[in-house]
Amino acid sequence: HFLPKEIGEQLLLDRDPHGNVQVSHIQTEILLSTLVKEELKNRSSFKGKFSPVHHFFGYEGRAGLPTNFDATYCYTLGHVAALLIQGGHTGYMCAVNGLAKPAAEWEIFALPITSLMNIERRKGKDKPVIRKALVDLKGAPFKCFERQRIKWMEEDHYLYPGPIQFEGDPELTDLPPKSLIT
Repeated sequence: HFLPKEIGEQLLLDRDPHGNVQVSHIQTEILLSTLVKEELKNRSSFKGKFSPVHHFFGYEGRAGLPTNFDATYCYTLGHVAALLIQGGHTGYMCAVNGLAKPAAEWEIFALPITSLMNIERRKGKDKPVIRKALVDLKGAPFKCFERQRIKWMEEDHYLYPGPIQFEGDPELTDLPPKSLIT
C-alpha cells in the first residue's frame, strides 16, 4: 500500500457533483509527512523523533511561478532548517539577512522562537504568545508612507519589473524584489 488510507479514500470517495476528484480536498501535507515517517522508520541510521506540524499551502500551490530569487531564498531557508535538524536544534526560526545583496553574500542565522514570545493573560491564564506587530504611526516606514500616500492615491507609481526571466544574465534573472532595492 503506497498511499495512506486517508489519502486513498480522498482519491476514491471524495467527488464533486460531476464525479471529479476534489483535488483541493486532498491533504498532500499529510501524504508527505506520512511518507517521510515511513522512510525514517525504514532507516536504521535514524534515531531521532519525527513530529510533523502540518500547514495547508493550497493557495500558494496555485500561485505563479517563483522567481530565481524566490527559489534561492526558499532553498536557503530549507538548508538552514536542515542544518538545525542535523544539529538537533528545535524551536528555532530560520532567517536570512542582506537579501538585497547577491545570494553569496547573504547572512544566515536562526532565531530562538522563545525570543519572540511574551507572556500575555488569556482566559485568566498566563500564556506564552508571539506579540502582534502593530503599525507604529511614529515609525519611519509609516512616515514614509504618510509623505507619499496622496501622490500614490492620485497618480500611477507602479514598480513593474517586467516578466520573470529564468535564463540569461544573472543581473536580470536573479534580481531581488523591487521592495528590497527601492
